[in-house]
Amino acid sequence: MKVTVVVDNSVPISAKKPFLGEHGLSLLLELDSYKLLLDAGQSSAVVHNLSLLGVHPHELDAIAISHGHYDHTGGLPHILRHRCKPISIYAHRLIFGKRYAVTGGERAYIGVPFTKEDSICLGARWQLTDEPLKIVPKLWFSGSMPRITTFEQGDTRLVICDEAGCDCQDSIPDDTALYYASDKGLVVISGCSHSGLVNTVQRGLAITGQNRLAGWIGGTHLGPVSQSQQETTLATLEQYSPDFIAANHCTGFAMMAALQSRFGKKFVQAAVGTAIEF
Repeated sequence: MKVTVVVDNSVPISAKKPFLGEHGLSLLLELDSYKLLLDAGQSSAVVHNLSLLGVHPHELDAIAISHGHYDHTGGLPHILRHRCKPISIYAHRLIFGKRYAVTGGERAYIGVPFTKEDSICLGARWQLTDEPLKIVPKLWFSGSMPRITTFEQGDTRLVICDEAGCDCQDSIPDDTALYYASDKGLVVISGCSHSGLVNTVQRGLAITGQNRLAGWIGGTHLGPVSQSQQETTLATLEQYSPDFIAANHCTGFAMMAALQSRFGKKFVQAAVGTAIEF
């Protein structure tokens, strides 16, 4: 299995190609000849960066979307427009819910920036489920993410509308991840893990039957959560003793530094163009 970062907030200074960075995430999974894209960033940058990696959108066998935020879905129409045939897209059935963020006293819409109907016209064949689904041998789509821990409370800035207004924290019920059952244990491939890193790992262990965490790739959403959640998560992650942690996107600079301090050479800053093989 090979995972390459197609879109991330950062492009490394050592990049030898003119990649584009943006606040968003997209990861290319390659299992032999099978190619699956997890998330699509927020713009046409995903198509630009894929081209620099030598991959045309028509080569993709499937797409998975981790959750319904613009920075993970906005690039999807650009991918679909560059294809000549439909493609299966795995996602949670609640992905098209209305989502908002409150920052600086202002509300902004952060949900999927297109309609389901428009995407179908472009060739999207949505496979919407809240149940675990084996996509190909050893690779799973998580379905709904049970909230087991008490310390993973999420990001209070993210809200949903109710009858009284946008004043209720959004639990992101459509949050999902991909799981790969490697020979060395579970590898989690995450969008943002709004459900909490530990909840996400525990779900993967239960679905795949693996008994240890071998690695993590993707966003952790540790940056915006409380200090107590950050500290408990890092301590628990140390107990898992993974072989590698390739974090990016919503992890935040301070948490990236903390992960590097705790895991040393096992930590990978997964910026655009970074490839992880296992």
